[in-house]
Amino acid sequence: MESKQQSKVLVECQGHVLFITFNRPEKYNALDLESYHILSQALYRLQHDSDLRVGVIQATGKHFTSGLELDKWAPIFAKGGSLDVADNELDPYGVKGDILTKPLVCAVQGLCYTSGLELLLNTEVRVATPDTRFAQLEVQRGIYPCGGGTVRLPEEIGWANAQRYLLTGDEFTAQQALEWGLVQELVAPEKLHQRAKELAQKIAKAAPLGVQAALKSSKLARRRSQKEALDSVFEDMPAIIQSDDAKEGVTSFLERRSATFIGS
Repeated sequence: MESKQQSKVLVECQGHVLFITFNRPEKYNALDLESYHILSQALYRLQHDSDLRVGVIQATGKHFTSGLELDKWAPIFAKGGSLDVADNELDPYGVKGDILTKPLVCAVQGLCYTSGLELLLNTEVRVATPDTRFAQLEVQRGIYPCGGGTVRLPEEIGWANAQRYLLTGDEFTAQQALEWGLVQELVAPEKLHQRAKELAQKIAKAAPLGVQAALKSSKLARRRSQKEALDSVFEDMPAIIQSDDAKEGVTSFLERRSATFIGS
């Protein structure tokens, strides 16, 4: 096990899984500029480390995050732009620069506000505690969401449902999020991180090339069009079907055992 600790965000590698944990519970895990950069650099590491197959984003304390530390970010927004993405960073919100091609599991509890909700919307598998409260409350602060929330929330929960909360800034509950499909499971607080770990490990155990190809196709459909995704669905198949992992998949099936994939 390899561990790297930062004061505001913990980054830890366990096997093929990279755990990214917000660690400012006394500040409701508000995202300041330093935290943003650590998060962005961790996602860059996930993208470019061939041994890493999946990431988990979670938080210590009672709350996932209350959102951006607005007084630190207001000067940036006032200039009409977001932070530039450095060469060793990957935008956590998928708005600027390269797009992450490996899956993310997100585990949330307590407050999941503003940038926290937008971060969750840019992940693949989500679990939450029953007490989680979600809000895209920027309009109550004189601004509006700029991390993808205006685009992805309507896609996820439906146009009118999204506008009901985007335009008022009101909270919605974990049960609503579950019913809309925004989160996939509600988990007791003491089991939240363990469940996220289990899901990540299950993804990591699957064939990495197949997982990444499936995610690539899904993201192409979401960002471009279903037609483009369907038209290109077989483009990556020849290289994958000729891979060692595909051979292992067939062999393990014939031998009636679990497959061991190496990512090549």
